Amino acid sequence: MVREEDGDDKKLFPPEIPNWICGEERPAISGELFEKFNPANGRAICRVARSRAADTERAVRLARESQPAWAELSPVRRGEILHDVAVGLKARREEVAQIVALETGKSYQSALAETDGAVALGLFMAGEGQRLYGRTATSGVPNRYAMTIRQPIGVAGLIIPANTPIANVAWKVFPALICGNSAVLKAAEDTPATAWVFGAIAHRAGLPAGVLNVVQGYGDEAGAPLVANHDVGVISFTGSTAVGRRIGAIAGERLAKVSLELGGKNPLVVCDDADLDNAARWVLLSAFSNAGQRCASASRIIVFAAVYDEFRDMIVERTKRLRAGPKNDDDLGPVINEEQLRAMLSCVERARQRGAVVLIGGHRLIDPEHRDGFYMAPTLIENADPNDELSKTELFGPIACLYRVKDFSAALAVANDSPYGLTACIHTRSLNRAIQFTQKVQAGVAVVNAGTYGSEPHMPFGGVKQSGNGWREPGTEALDVYSELKDVYISIDPDAL
Repeated sequence: MVREEDGDDKKLFPPEIPNWICGEERPAISGELFEKFNPANGRAICRVARSRAADTERAVRLARESQPAWAELSPVRRGEILHDVAVGLKARREEVAQIVALETGKSYQSALAETDGAVALGLFMAGEGQRLYGRTATSGVPNRYAMTIRQPIGVAGLIIPANTPIANVAWKVFPALICGNSAVLKAAEDTPATAWVFGAIAHRAGLPAGVLNVVQGYGDEAGAPLVANHDVGVISFTGSTAVGRRIGAIAGERLAKVSLELGGKNPLVVCDDADLDNAARWVLLSAFSNAGQRCASASRIIVFAAVYDEFRDMIVERTKRLRAGPKNDDDLGPVINEEQLRAMLSCVERARQRGAVVLIGGHRLIDPEHRDGFYMAPTLIENADPNDELSKTELFGPIACLYRVKDFSAALAVANDSPYGLTACIHTRSLNRAIQFTQKVQAGVAVVNAGTYGSEPHMPFGGVKQSGNGWREPGTEALDVYSELKDVYISIDPDAL
């Protein structure tokens, strides 16, 4: 068994991570495996079932068979079972956090906070079993009553990224199941053990076999068959815009419902009346925490000219003091894999050749402490053209560009000049600016005097433009993703009264 690197003898997960299919741990049908590496030190930590179409099809078939019985349970009873799952996750929160930290390279403290967020999401969604509302309405026809009710879709296909793995699992599994669907979760190939341990917790808590199935493997080999399967009624995907487009096209051919939460190139505006100390703190957190691996990270820092030089020098100086590593007192960890790291470095170098100025960072950390891991130095860049690849492409790493603007109008224009529209933030003491920004910025989430990230379980999250296709998860709005509304009309015969 794999053990913690600090020498603790507690066993975290098996050396070969299997699928969860109909309540049982199963290897890939082919018997193939791939290696998973710790991004903090580059060491192999386990091997993972390399599932393919046959594995996915088996999971979908068994999910379809289990779904009617699950849907027959009352929403309240489903909520009770999911409450037990959330409580089971809470009881093992420290163990789960250790797994998340080992798989992602982030600190244990960060992983524990993420796990607690997943628990909160689970508890919230479990409660929705008592509030799975339809509505009543008046009818224009005499002696007729009108209402709507929610009904499950069937099998939900859930595809998640690795950046916040246990939160991503909870984000999709709990709302999908509370609505009466069964689910097939395609685990992120970079965080297989997190999905595995959640499957173990769910089944130990009493979730019926086949209601949640976890398929390990690569996207093209295990995820694509899930999207194409005609027995999957709803697909929910979080990840890149490029992959989201392909998923939308494939699922659209068979008119499946598709919820896409995609990339971001999120602006954080610093006005000339901002509390610069507070703004600097939130810029560094938004750009560099979790190694910039958030769809809600701030990667475009838009600063009024009147305070630009002062603010630039302030955040450069503070960035110099950031510590990279997997420990609790480190400020950021590694990126998830070497391929992603190389893509970031190439993009920064191309921008540099086109005239962008790297103020700090822009390179891989290769000192003895970091050279075996996948560490991108926290990077600040200025003079990048607003239309440059660097300004328009989500890099999903600790890289942010600074842009100098004259005033509020120019700042808003630059903020909106993006193919994305996920989150946005403004730092100002002006109520007028704050209100106008939140109303006019083209984003699904607008924040004042904080960071570009920090969604809460009871609130909807999602973006506009290329950041999504209009659906929102989680919050009660997620119920719209995972259920169908049915109109019900009841006519009575008044003479029979």
